[in-house]
Amino acid sequence: MSYHNPVLLEESVRQLAIKPDGIYVDATFGGGGHSGKILEALGEKGRLFAFDTDVEAQANAIADNRFVLIPENFRFIKRFLRLYGVKKVDGILADLGVSSHQFDSSQRGFSTRFEGQLDMRMNQENSLSAYEVINTYDETKLADVLYQYGDLRSSRALARSIVKARTEKKLKSTFDLKSAIQQYLPKGRENKVMAQVFQAIRIEVNQELEVLKEFLLQVPDLLNKKGRLSVISYHSLEDRLVKRFIRNGLFEGEPERDMYGNFQVPLRKVGKLIVPGKEEIKNNNRARSAKLRIAEKI
Repeated sequence: MSYHNPVLLEESVRQLAIKPDGIYVDATFGGGGHSGKILEALGEKGRLFAFDTDVEAQANAIADNRFVLIPENFRFIKRFLRLYGVKKVDGILADLGVSSHQFDSSQRGFSTRFEGQLDMRMNQENSLSAYEVINTYDETKLADVLYQYGDLRSSRALARSIVKARTEKKLKSTFDLKSAIQQYLPKGRENKVMAQVFQAIRIEVNQELEVLKEFLLQVPDLLNKKGRLSVISYHSLEDRLVKRFIRNGLFEGEPERDMYGNFQVPLRKVGKLIVPGKEEIKNNNRARSAKLRIAEKI
């Protein structure tokens, strides 16, 4: 738990309706909190596969013969499960947030609180980092990233200020970036705007929305009938994709209808949206924006 305090731990695992002899996937292993809880509910014949590309997260691998940690991005979930002879599973859990460890590790550049390198890569082997985004994207492309992924109405002014600052010297640290846009940080809302800027850059660096879409599209084929999907999201861009896919099986447009005029969708929503209670938010402030959605294979 020192690596990461898992959000909605009890609810997200309970909603998987775990069968003791079932096969399950933790798509975002992190500190292993959700995986540990799933293993507690599994019997001797149960199996759990987890995914994580972060080397530091991989160090948390659980010593259990029912558990396998796959050091790959969960966008490739189907491909790598098949390498282990797995074509169908009974449940999949994904916690889409950045881990506490990543936020608290200054050298990774995820947090606005610390001075660190402009990195923000979940997978340290990826070539694209925050440094490249900030120092090489042209003004228009940079503004688009800030607007689309950070919902920043001042995206053009922010991009212009970054481009101007980097002509004098390369922006290498998180504080360099903050200094470059200081004049556009409204008094009293500096932290909020900076968080939006960091979110936008992080999403771009890690292709987070593309990864999520690719993952979700594979879920219906992977799940056994009545298998469950449990997804925790932390911002509206992710949550909209999850909500829409559960409802329609698509990200745009409407699903096909059968001969009786009914929509043909692969999943059905289970229960209502689940959010953390006051006590959990009090104990873990990062839980405040979490939203848990559950779906079941039809």
